[in-house]
Amino acid sequence: MVRRFDVAVIGAGAAGMMCAAVAAQRGKKVVLIDHASKLAEKIRISGGGRCNFTNINTNPQNFLSENPHFCKSALSRYTPQDFLALMKRHRIAYHEKHKGQLFCDNSAEDIIRMLKMECEVGSVQWRMPCKVASVAKTTEESFRLDTDSGEIFAASLVIAAGGLSIPAIGASDFGFGIARQFGLKLIEPRPALVPLTFDSVAWQPFVPLAGIALEVEVEAGEKNTRGHFREDLLFTHRGLSGPAILQISSFWQQGKSLMLNLLPEMDVADTLIEGKGSIKKNLGNVLAQWLPARLAEEWLSVNGFKADARLADMTDKSLRALGESLNRWHITPNGSEGYRKAEVTRGGVDTRELSQQSMMATKVPGLYFIGEVVDVTGWLGGYNFQWAWASGMAAGLAI
Repeated sequence: MVRRFDVAVIGAGAAGMMCAAVAAQRGKKVVLIDHASKLAEKIRISGGGRCNFTNINTNPQNFLSENPHFCKSALSRYTPQDFLALMKRHRIAYHEKHKGQLFCDNSAEDIIRMLKMECEVGSVQWRMPCKVASVAKTTEESFRLDTDSGEIFAASLVIAAGGLSIPAIGASDFGFGIARQFGLKLIEPRPALVPLTFDSVAWQPFVPLAGIALEVEVEAGEKNTRGHFREDLLFTHRGLSGPAILQISSFWQQGKSLMLNLLPEMDVADTLIEGKGSIKKNLGNVLAQWLPARLAEEWLSVNGFKADARLADMTDKSLRALGESLNRWHITPNGSEGYRKAEVTRGGVDTRELSQQSMMATKVPGLYFIGEVVDVTGWLGGYNFQWAWASGMAAGLAI
């Protein structure tokens, strides 16, 4: 079965459906192809099933890329307010949770249903599940896709195949393979927004703390791309997780340390030294006022302090050392939980190979890359979905 289309979009996720709907509603004949049997699984599982679909505070500073200015054009032309207007037309209720993060009141299924309806308005044709065996540029004006549903010819080809994160729901390196095939450079992909792990022996004292959470400040990265966040930290059996760690994981480099402030509201050393004359409690009870009791006890033990030592008997030097350990905890991960638990992939198609207005590869007319397959990675909190909407819209309008 041979079919000819104006546009073939590979990847029926957030960016792919947005692009297909926009192009089709402009009168293009569009086919949307995906190898999965279940539509938009990554949307479905996001935000605990309620989809953190955007962030009202979105700006280019919330994104990481080797070419940091690239995302400005698409983001400025399709904003969170534009997506909210689309949701309003479909009568989807939502709410704001934390730091501008917007979630569906009901279910992520509302977003999937909306995008599918937008595709239907433009009479997008679906091939799903459908595997693409090969892609070739047959002429200056056409691409040929060999699929298990037959040959497909398209004047324009959009790659919205996503990255490597969460292989259990079908993630693959298909999009990166297409980029390589057509001679486009890649920024080396790696897991991002991912829990970090530590050497099992070094981490042993902290294993009993698994499940403990607290708000911290965390820093990592190089001078020009150093990340700093104040979010919740979670101790796990293998290392650290929670929003603070997911955020900083995008900035962390292998072999480098993190700097954590476990008590960002206070200068611990000064507070302890000032309290020596008036606080009659022992050290364990003092720290337990500010930290979870189990963490306070373990922290003192790991750092060579006795929990039952009286604060009044401690030297200023030892209290300064204790304060430094809490306000400036330097710790070096040995890795991460990998793509299995990464929410996104950092790196991907080098944006210097693409037009920032259209998302088209400058070397290959008619070939577009959008969404997570591109080297644009948002912070945790709805930013990556906003990039999917904005990049999908940019390509859909340009084709």
